[in-house]
Amino acid sequence: MSTRFPFTAVVGQQDLQLALLLNAVAPNIGGVLVRGEKGTAKSTAVRALAALLPQVEVVAGCRFSCDPASPDPACPDGPHTGAAAEARDARMVELPVGASEDRLVGALDIERALAEGVKAFEPGLLAAANRGILYVDEVNLLHDHLVDVLLDAAAMGASYVEREGVSVRHAARFLLVGTMNPEEGELRPQLLDRFGLTVEVAASREPDQRVEVVRRRLAYDDDPAAFAARWADEESAVRQRIVAARELLPKVRLGDGALKQIAATCAAFEVDGMRADIVMARTATALAAWDGRSDVLAEDVRQAALLALPHRRRRNPFDAPGLDEDKLDRTLEESAGDDGDPDPDGPGGGGQPSPEEGPQGGDAGARPGTGEDGEPQPAAGGAGEQAPARAAEPFRTKALTVPGVGAGAAGRRSRARTERGRTTGALRPRGALTKLHLAATVRAAAPHQRARGRSGPGLVLRRDDLRQAAREGREGNLVLFVVDASGSMAARQRMSAVKGAVLSLLLDAYQRRDKVGLVTFRGTAAEVALPPTSSVDAAAARLESLPTGGRTPLAAGLLKAHDVLRVERLRDPSRRALLVVVTDGRATGGPEPVALAGRAARLLGAESVASVVVDCESGPVRLGLAGRLAEELGGTAVTLEELRADAIAGLVRDVRGTTSRRAA
Repeated sequence: MSTRFPFTAVVGQQDLQLALLLNAVAPNIGGVLVRGEKGTAKSTAVRALAALLPQVEVVAGCRFSCDPASPDPACPDGPHTGAAAEARDARMVELPVGASEDRLVGALDIERALAEGVKAFEPGLLAAANRGILYVDEVNLLHDHLVDVLLDAAAMGASYVEREGVSVRHAARFLLVGTMNPEEGELRPQLLDRFGLTVEVAASREPDQRVEVVRRRLAYDDDPAAFAARWADEESAVRQRIVAARELLPKVRLGDGALKQIAATCAAFEVDGMRADIVMARTATALAAWDGRSDVLAEDVRQAALLALPHRRRRNPFDAPGLDEDKLDRTLEESAGDDGDPDPDGPGGGGQPSPEEGPQGGDAGARPGTGEDGEPQPAAGGAGEQAPARAAEPFRTKALTVPGVGAGAAGRRSRARTERGRTTGALRPRGALTKLHLAATVRAAAPHQRARGRSGPGLVLRRDDLRQAAREGREGNLVLFVVDASGSMAARQRMSAVKGAVLSLLLDAYQRRDKVGLVTFRGTAAEVALPPTSSVDAAAARLESLPTGGRTPLAAGLLKAHDVLRVERLRDPSRRALLVVVTDGRATGGPEPVALAGRAARLLGAESVASVVVDCESGPVRLGLAGRLAEELGGTAVTLEELRADAIAGLVRDVRGTTSRRAA
């Protein structure tokens, strides 16, 4: 067995270590979600925690790690009356991103259950993790339904496996830890809320601390056993402290004053529901026990807020995580009955100008670049380039869907054959049976009962009788944005509206679990501003900093999109694409720009790429160029005004109908 890097040897991640230790003391806090850039010791710290947990007493031979002092009466391996006990180390079980639901919760032998009435159950990872740690690296890449199962089991302390009326229940109490890199996509807000604590980690920018990280890592790589031995005393001290804190935890007093501060803090930061209040209370109590105190203090409440609230106050994926610590301190002081009257506007009296008002409190549109006075301010990108415009407020859109039925990754956009959803038929299973179609299975077996010598009430089944349920749900797509950033789009209010529309579609893509990509074109060429990714907040950041100016190489933008889609089809053939072109339809620069743009559009149309052109043309006289572009793409055109949810009702039908006509 390999020697793990010592927990106490991790450098510069105090918040991460504290959050993990608090959950080791009080697992009912609800686990830890560790967010941060790659290479920040997220996985190292989690794996090292397992070595610090005290040994557990288990029933000998029980696959579900039942406690001999109070065995689970419903344990599938039970009953455990008078069973022998044994001590073993707490387990750390890792859930791979590509795991199936059967691997996670376990599987029933449906054939034996139907034919013999026997509950033959093969435990999954939830059973293995009972009374230990369940670790999910890159939890944001895990299928949503698996995350739902995980969090439900963590909340209830039990796992339920049900198949066609046959059910098994077993205990599943574990410390849940997930790690993720936000650049690869976010978790849904509902799932974020289910994690008790969240910690943001980043690599230190202090040279001395970085040197120490490298020094310790090299020493560990050279001789893991010797390195671990040097930290053995520190590891033993932390292990003993965890045991002492667990013993003290039931005696810690959470007074009315601390409860009032918790409630006031959650209300001040407008978190949804009551889960935050409960998690804060448990965390503050664990903090007191960790420090060896029997009373919860204001400092415990403050630290609990910093760990439990940042991920619960985000309203959309474009909000920066974090907590306003000045506001937190004011709230704690006021809820503690402080007689002082802190000035909410700060020492300046009038407060600082909001981001929307700018430095002088003016309109949000009057930012550097092309202000309302019409004076351009070129940026560093060259002549004719203008500073980025701020995106207008996003709005709600209705779904744009890809026609037909796909078979891509689970999501919420287009129709697809999936493992979850409504049952549409039955088929012979390929490999292991996962979703039994009971009626089809009985129909397949019924004609053969006499030939098989059936004499009793049981159904005589063969493997060939089993039928898999065919289901239809929703898939996530690749939404590729092709955005015109040329001079014809550079009017400040106009570009602000364009960015607001794209931001709205990005938010919709986030909610529908899509991958997104961003291609921009201006001047003489097009570029991939963001390769296809699951991180829509990265796309929003690129959009925000997008400069404008120069000619309109529309053909280059469409051809670049064609290249991106071709590569993505090779990488992920099952994920279908939706092309969203945001332009006024003009094409300038180079020889025959209009003809070149038409040929590029027809190339995409010939490959049956579902497409929508967002027409950004404005003014009393309109040329209708975006509409012609949509026709050549084989898609549909919609104006910025029509893109809003209350005006977009016919758009999906148009996209579907146009594509169907083209295919015919």
